[in-house]
Amino acid sequence: MDIYSGMLAAYMAALVGMVIVGALVYVVTAFFMSKVFAKAGVQGTWKAWVPVYNFMVFFKLGDLSPWLVLYCFGGAILLSWIGIGFIFSLALFVGGGVAAYRIGMKLGKETGFVAFWLIPPVWLGIVAFGKEPWNSAVAPAQWAGNAFLADRTVWDGVPMQAAATGDVPPHAGGPVVGRPVAPENPAGADA
Repeated sequence: MDIYSGMLAAYMAALVGMVIVGALVYVVTAFFMSKVFAKAGVQGTWKAWVPVYNFMVFFKLGDLSPWLVLYCFGGAILLSWIGIGFIFSLALFVGGGVAAYRIGMKLGKETGFVAFWLIPPVWLGIVAFGKEPWNSAVAPAQWAGNAFLADRTVWDGVPMQAAATGDVPPHAGGPVVGRPVAPENPAGADA
């Protein structure tokens, strides 16, 4: 066996090892994400297993526009040929951290808990198997009125972001909760 055959064999073994590890990380992450989606009331946890779409739903649960995921993926792919595509990948990671922060708030986690997002499967695992219930009555995000960042997308089976007016969005499959509505004929009013 010559030196080139040995190098090729080592390269192929490393490549196969990376594919196996990558597939294992994907399966574990999708499983954890499906548990988080179930806590949030997402109907159809299969959404956690679909690449890219799962991250769009994750952004939506974190009160960010799910379309930011496509912008970042598109920017990373289109601009990678000139060497700046990594900026969009970094933006996607930071956006994921912001979404993780908001999801953590809805699960009663402390602000510092978002530091676990540096290793997303760890963060997802902790949140997926935590005992905290989903709380959709968290105050609206600071960017809820921003046209670019705010989530205005309506998807069946995925909870919506609280509106900037303070309304609490309807929970998927649950009752509609919002500001109290005045009765049509309050007591003491003339008919």
